[in-house]
Amino acid sequence: MASESTRVSGLAVRYATALFDLAEENKVIDRVADDMDALRAMLDDSEDLRRFIASPVVSRGDHLAGILALADKADLCDETRKFLGLVAGKRRLFALPGMIRAFQRQLAKRRGETSAEVIAARPLSDRQMVDLAARLKQVVGNDVTINASVDPDLLGGMVIRVGSRMVDTSLRSKLQRLSLSMKGVG
Repeated sequence: MASESTRVSGLAVRYATALFDLAEENKVIDRVADDMDALRAMLDDSEDLRRFIASPVVSRGDHLAGILALADKADLCDETRKFLGLVAGKRRLFALPGMIRAFQRQLAKRRGETSAEVIAARPLSDRQMVDLAARLKQVVGNDVTINASVDPDLLGGMVIRVGSRMVDTSLRSKLQRLSLSMKGVG
C-alpha cells in the first residue's frame, strides 16, 4: 500500500510541475492558481465529484466529458481546461487532489510562503482562518498559506501539518490517547 501511495504522489508531482511550468510560461500562473483553489473547493464540497474522479468503472470518454463540462461550468482558464482534459484522457483523474496539492505547494514555495494543511472537524470561519494564519506566521517566521479541509471524524479540534511538523489537537486523538493510557492502568 505504501508503494501505491508513493507512486500516486510522484505522479501528482510530475503533472503539477508540468502545469506549473506551462502556466508560468504563458503568464497565467495566478489564474491557474485560482482555478486550482476552485477545484479543490469543489472536491472538498462534493462527495459525488470525488467518487466520479476516483471511479475506475467510468469510461475514459465519460471522465473526459464530465471533467470538461465541470471546467466550462466553473469558467476555468484554457490552460486548466486543457490540463484536465489531458489528465482525464490519460485516466489519471484519481490523482487530481494530489496534483492540486502539489501545484499549491510549488506556488507557495515560489512566492516564499509556507503551506499548511489544516484538517478541522467543521469548516473554519474567515476570522478563524485569519487568526490561524497569523499564529502560524509567528511560529514559522514567514507567510503561511492554509489549505483547509473538513473531517467530521475528528469530533472536535484540528490537525495542522506544516512541512514535516504535525500538531494534532483533535478530540479523536485525545480520546485514543486516553483509551491507551486506561488500558495501561488495568
